[in-house]
Order: sequence, then C-alpha cells, then structure tokens
Amino acid sequence: MTERKPLDTFAIMVMLALCVLWGMQQVAVKVAAPDMGPVMQIGVRSVIAALMVAALMLVRRDKLSFKDGTLLPGIGAGVLFATEFLCVALGLQYTTASHMSVFLYTAPIFTVLGLHWSIAGERLAPMQWAGVLAAFAGIAVAFSNGFVAQGRDWWHVLIGDALGVLGGIFWAATTVLIRRSALSEAPAATTLLYQLGSCGVILVVIGLAVGQGTGITLTGTVLGSLFFQAVIVAFLSYLVWFWMLRKYLASRLSVFAFLTPLFGVGFGMLFLHDPIDLRFAVGAVLVMLGVVMVNMR
Repeated sequence: MTERKPLDTFAIMVMLALCVLWGMQQVAVKVAAPDMGPVMQIGVRSVIAALMVAALMLVRRDKLSFKDGTLLPGIGAGVLFATEFLCVALGLQYTTASHMSVFLYTAPIFTVLGLHWSIAGERLAPMQWAGVLAAFAGIAVAFSNGFVAQGRDWWHVLIGDALGVLGGIFWAATTVLIRRSALSEAPAATTLLYQLGSCGVILVVIGLAVGQGTGITLTGTVLGSLFFQAVIVAFLSYLVWFWMLRKYLASRLSVFAFLTPLFGVGFGMLFLHDPIDLRFAVGAVLVMLGVVMVNMR
C-alpha cells in the first residue's frame, strides 16, 4: 500500500481552493431550489458529472475492471455517497445553507475516529487530538443559536441540522471505506465514477418518487447552479480530492476541511442573507486554531 505523507505547502493551497468551492455548494443548491428541488438537482448534477468522468476515462483509455476488487466497495461507496447527499438535499429544506455547511463538515471528526482505530499511519498525536476538539468546539459555539431557535419553526431547524450531521457521518464512512478497500489504490476517476453514477441513479429515482421531477423551470439560476455543481464541484474538485487522498494522510486532509464551513457561512451571508452573530466570530477563531494544531508536525 502506498505510504501517505503529511500536508505540505502545495497540499494546503489545493485544500484552500477546494474548501472555497465546497463552501459554495450548499448555497448553489439553496439558491436554485425554488425552480428545481434539491434532491433532483443533486441527482441530475451527479449524472452529468458521471458522464463526464466516463468520457475522460475513454479519452485516457482507462480500464474499468470488475475483477480488481473495486466493484463491491465501489457500489458501497456510491450508496454512502448518495445517502450523504440525500441528507444534504432534505436538510436544506429545513435549515439554512450556513447551518448545513457547518454540520456537514463534522465529517472530519468521524473520519479521524474511524481511521485512527483502523490504520496505523493515520494515528493522531495528543496535540492533534486537541486540535480536533478545539475545531469541533468552535463549530458548536459558532452555531449554538441553531439549538435554541425560537418560534414555531424551531424543530425544522433541528431536523435540518441533524440531517447535516448525518450527512457528515455518511461522508466519513465513505472516506474510511475508500481507505480500507481496493479503492485506496484505484485511479481517482474510477472511484469517482462509482460514486457519481450510483448517486445520480439513486437520487434521480428518489427525486421522481417525491415529486421533484415536475415543476422544474430551467432558469439561468438553475442552469448556472447545475454547471457549477456538475462541472466545477462534482467533476473537477472531486477528482482532485481523490487524487489528494492517494498522496496525503486522509485524517489531515479531512480536518483541514474545517475551513469549508467558514466559506460556506460567508457565501450564505452574501447570497442568502443568512444571519450571523458574535458567537460565530469566537467559534471561527477556535476552528482556525484547531486546524493549525492538527497540521502541526
């Protein structure tokens, strides 16, 4: 098995770019939701991105073998990936994009726990564990108002937030499965094709079943959102992410992704006017401190 290395300057710069893109993802879905349901949006974008990945593999003459041990874990990763985004799509109907960005990115906590106990090279030192706790505490402080929402819709917020955490758990499970299976050494395009293809089929079927296949209006906002989600996020950024997983320690990459909620909140404020208070500023400092601590050698 290929040895993974800690983050270097290049990896940090790439992760920063990915965090910006991923932070915009929930906002893009929410903005286009009035004209195309979230479940159907994510299903369609996954189908488009899967076709692009398949085309790339054909151009590069990559082989997709069902005898290399990747079939079953590939299907498993696809189902987990689809479940993660089903939680995101449903959750966005109850909570804000900012809340979803934060609670979805509790995934590094669950990823670290899973990898720490299963792969020797992914063990965290005490300082790094303290960083994980600091970052998680920062998220809890920044969005503690989500747990004390007032008014008749308070339970909607809690449902949406809970779905965000569930999405994070399924995301972490996907990462652990990839690292502990033949997908760990498979080309990034192969892993991504399994995930996007499975996710696209599952979510389009669910979208049709819940009535999101009707009433779709292909406005400029919807088309722009689909382009961003399919081409920029689901195709390009995920290929880069899986390539990074093959080169660097997954626990370090996952915890670094704590920056993504900060960008998600910023975009939520800018485009959706999501509210923010002093607790977020305090939480943001803790998150940044946690990221630094986790990446200290």
